[in-house]
Amino acid sequence: MNRDSERIYDEFLVAAAATGDRAALSRLVARWQPRLFRHAWRMLGESERAKDIVQEAWVEILRGLVGLDDVAAFPAWAYRIVTRRCQRLFERRSSEIVEFDTEASERGAPLDQRESGELAAELSNVMAAIGRLPASQRAALALLYLEELSVAEIAVATDVPPGTVKTRLMHARRKVRAILEGNES
Repeated sequence: MNRDSERIYDEFLVAAAATGDRAALSRLVARWQPRLFRHAWRMLGESERAKDIVQEAWVEILRGLVGLDDVAAFPAWAYRIVTRRCQRLFERRSSEIVEFDTEASERGAPLDQRESGELAAELSNVMAAIGRLPASQRAALALLYLEELSVAEIAVATDVPPGTVKTRLMHARRKVRAILEGNES
């Protein structure tokens, strides 16, 4: 399925689920649960808390689905709900320092890195570098490259202006490059 047909299918599922179609709702959750989990995991760096956040977010998503005016806006809207829940968690534990769990990717959650040889080592280095980024930069990179959202959609998903998204992407790319080239500790 190409990217356009996947978006159309998601829009169909959202529209059908909003009318009460339980099968469509089930498929929508099955398709979006892993995506929303990865987003929360990238923001929080913790698998268990990410699972909890996404569970809570689904309650809000399901309640608000009938009021969603534009089914094409579902991805950015759903990511935004997860983002806000993560932000609330950050606010509650602002005094804690969150250590990003780069080992989780090697255990297969949420990104599968079971590639062999040199590619796996390079990917591991890139993931470790990304893991060192602030959560906002990590989330922007992932939404752009992994979830294939546009800058405008990322702005909605992360609840910041598009200019801020572009700045975060620029800084994230620079920092990852510097880490991989050994120019930053």
